[in-house]
Amino acid sequence: MPGGPEEPKRTGARSSKDTLSSAEKRRKLMSRVIEWEADELKEKRLRLEDAPATRWARTAERFSDLFDYFNKPAFPELLPPPFPPPHGKPYTLVLSLDDLLITSTWDRQHGWRTAKRPGLDYFLAYISQFYEVTADPIVSKLDRYNFFISHRLYREGTRSLNGSIAKDLSYLNRDLSKVVVLDTHPEHWKGDPNDKGLIAMIPFLESIGIYKPADVRPILQAFEGKDVALEYAKKEAEAKARHVEEWKAKTKGVSTSSISSLFGVSSAPAVPRGQPPPTYLEQKRKEAQHQYQEEQKYLRDNKGATRKAAGAGAAGDGGDGKPKVPADATATPGTPATPATPSTTPTTPTA
Repeated sequence: MPGGPEEPKRTGARSSKDTLSSAEKRRKLMSRVIEWEADELKEKRLRLEDAPATRWARTAERFSDLFDYFNKPAFPELLPPPFPPPHGKPYTLVLSLDDLLITSTWDRQHGWRTAKRPGLDYFLAYISQFYEVTADPIVSKLDRYNFFISHRLYREGTRSLNGSIAKDLSYLNRDLSKVVVLDTHPEHWKGDPNDKGLIAMIPFLESIGIYKPADVRPILQAFEGKDVALEYAKKEAEAKARHVEEWKAKTKGVSTSSISSLFGVSSAPAVPRGQPPPTYLEQKRKEAQHQYQEEQKYLRDNKGATRKAAGAGAAGDGGDGKPKVPADATATPGTPATPATPSTTPTTPTA
């Protein structure tokens, strides 16, 4: 207002009001040591109830952050966001490489030689129906069409934990209730050309894809420390036996024909007379096998275009574009598997 007191002009210099006193700085520093900040918890992927509670533990945790460059993966999210249903696969399968899918040997005469595990081509092609498959980058040589393996993880995707290299699944950018890790076992495959351990794992993995459990971790924990393929084969054989007994009890003294059959309508899949109908798992397995055959036919019929799109030739096809399907690949599970099968773990495995 005219005649009123003039407002002080600002010179651009910082006043004492814009700066913190030494006491306020100390108080802010102490509050940082005492309390967790929301941004910190988000960056560390921690909930307040799970974060270190004592002042010393918080201080130690923050001090260890100085070494994150060496201890943690290069990226906070190793995989891109998953595709929404129905475009994406509901489950993620993380595969190790050395001594699980391939093995390498060295001698003076030949130097380094690498061998694929028996049944590997079929395993990748078939199981990719149910899973988003993630593996090491060298697997590109095993999937040159980029048809089965969705993502590759590199060495910088691991972390250092107590001096050892570990795969921290919390960085995977996936719901861990839908993640299965197939890693190597101390008694791993050592190059036996007659090994069936990889093929023996298919029934267990496909059953998860067929039944679609809300959380795979309790299932994996139930098999922890066991030969997964062998134990699952036993459980499936027991379930099949119960199915047959229930069918016998229902059909005892009852004609195999029904009213619907008089009109040429069948309420169950066609089966030989006097034989129990297939289980739900067997029906879905048959559909998956048909899908696999259709997919392979497409690759053979469009080999040139697919190779051009992928920028490379087919791998493991023997030169004719036809993947080698193991003789026992479509056999009904229930027979014992080889003891040296890989372990499946829902926790962070050590490489």
